Amino acid sequence: MCSPATCETCGKTTWTGCGMHAAQVLSDVTPDQRCTCDGRAAEELWP
Repeated sequence: MCSPATCETCGKTTWTGCGMHAAQVLSDVTPDQRCTCDGRAAEELWP
């Protein structure tokens, strides 16, 4: 199961875990507060 995490680079919210539940974990996080530092761009999780 995935869980929220804080990015050490930008301080925004990201996730940790298998990735299958990332969209669910971040569903309450506004797009401007989601980390995109690691290449898991928003397009991958939110069409």
